[in-house]
This record gives sequence, C-alpha cells and structure tokens, in this order.
Amino acid sequence: MTLFDPDLAADPPVGEGPGPAGAQPRAGPRPRREGPRGELPGLTTRLRLDVSYDGAGFRGFAAQPGQRTVAGELAAAVTTVVGHPVELVCAGRTDAGVHATGQVVHVDVRPGTDTVRLVRSVNSLVGPAVVLRSATVAPPGFDARRSALARCYRYLVLEAPGPDPLLAPLSWHVAGPLDLRAMRSGADALLGEHDFRAFCRRVPGTAPGTPIPRRVLDARFSEVPVGAGDLVEGARLLRFDIEATSFCHQMVRSVVGVLVDIGRGRRRVSDVIGLLRSGDRAGGGNVIAPPQGLCLTRVDYPA
Repeated sequence: MTLFDPDLAADPPVGEGPGPAGAQPRAGPRPRREGPRGELPGLTTRLRLDVSYDGAGFRGFAAQPGQRTVAGELAAAVTTVVGHPVELVCAGRTDAGVHATGQVVHVDVRPGTDTVRLVRSVNSLVGPAVVLRSATVAPPGFDARRSALARCYRYLVLEAPGPDPLLAPLSWHVAGPLDLRAMRSGADALLGEHDFRAFCRRVPGTAPGTPIPRRVLDARFSEVPVGAGDLVEGARLLRFDIEATSFCHQMVRSVVGVLVDIGRGRRRVSDVIGLLRSGDRAGGGNVIAPPQGLCLTRVDYPA
C-alpha cells in the first residue's frame, strides 16, 4: 500500500462514470509482415501490462530520443525478454517527474509468451523504478488508450511549517494555512464538461481559440488520515482526486495550483468558474503545482 493507493483514506474512492470508448482495434491474433529472426513475428497476441513507476529521474512516459523515459526503459526490457522489438501504447502519457501506480499499457508479442516469466524478468531489469505489476492476455479489441473510459489522478499536498524529507519526493510542500473547505468548493466547480483551455498547455499546431473540452466525473480535496506522530505538529497531508474521461497537458497540475491559491486566500472560489468560461491560459497558469505530487492511480475500462 502506498500514499497514492485509491483506498488509503477513509472517504470513498473517486466515482466511476461512463465515457466514450473510442475507436476499437482489431481483435484476436494480428497478422503482421514476416521478418528475419529477432523481428516481430507474423502473428501476435496483445498483452495488457499494468505498470507502476517512480517518475523521478524520467523525462515522462513517452519515448524521446536521447532521454531516459519510462516507455524507453520498459520497451527495452520487454524486447530483451520476448526476443523481438515491441511498441508500447499507454493509457495516459505522464509528464517528467510524475508517478503512476495504475498505468496501463498494451503490447503485441508472440503467441504463447510466458507472462509469468515476462513479469519476473522485466522487473529484474528495470525495477524498482519501474515495476510490471501484471501481464495478461488482453480481451478482443482492447486498446490501452482508446478503450479507456476514464483516468484517475491523485495529487498530494503537505501543509506543514517545514518540509518533510520522506514525503518530499511524493508531495508538494505548502506552508499554509490552507482553507480546505474553500478548496473543496473550488473542486466542485470542475465537475461536468467544460473548456479547459485555461488549465492546459495548447497542443502545438492548434489555434489559440481552439476549445479543449474535457468531462470531469469527480473532483475532491480531502485530508489523508495519518497516525499520531507521523507528521510534525500542525501539519496535514491533503490529497486531490480527480477522475475524467480524458485529460490534457498539465491539466491536473494547473488545477491544483489554482485550488491551492484558493486555499491560501489568493483567489476566490468563483475564479474557477471564471477561468473555465474565459479560456485564458494566462489567467489560470500562474501557479503550476510541481510534478512529484502527481500520480496516475487508475484507468477504467469496459467490464
């Protein structure tokens, strides 16, 4: 169990809701062009990989030339084990320094690949920074990104007079005091479908006025229950849980930055509504929460 596990606190986990399943790929074994030994075989089986990782030291999930990334490390390890090149498709591309306990990836491999051996061998190569929790044959039509109904993220804020060396890699230290009730009210304003341009980095090549609609299914700030003496006197560990059908770049960190400003008294709850209506990134992106407090905790798929 970790601080990012969805069932850590006494309040119920973030809710679930319907969302677009997206385009579906072909089911079953996939014909591929035959190649020399060591290349992807003519027929493949799709595996679902459930992955956790410590984002510190990685330039995000997506592979980048010359950079250490989660996808780069994981793909290299899987390739070594299965004996042919692989391509990974993930449910959500996390940024540099962001963690995951519930990332989902799919990969196409030779039929009959020993999934138990795959998990054991991959973890011996890349663990503990990246851990393959499980590898299972995916159901027909499964696509880690397009089949996802919702993604759930969690952000931890340590409200304390001074930093905590053990929590520093997993949280954003804020001296406080923070008005948790006001932060909860600000989170409520995010529910539903809105244009999140004020909270997202614009996709390169798109016009500044292009809407970025996202549907938020649940968003809440709460206090994490901790044992007596686990934190210094006067400290609180707060968490922000948000579930949406999809997210855009830096959305969660920008939202947390605004909500913490509300807790500090620097903004009003009504500012959240104003930012959503304005679509003004300059007004919403003044404070972007640091990456180490953010974690992808769960991805939901059709039953």
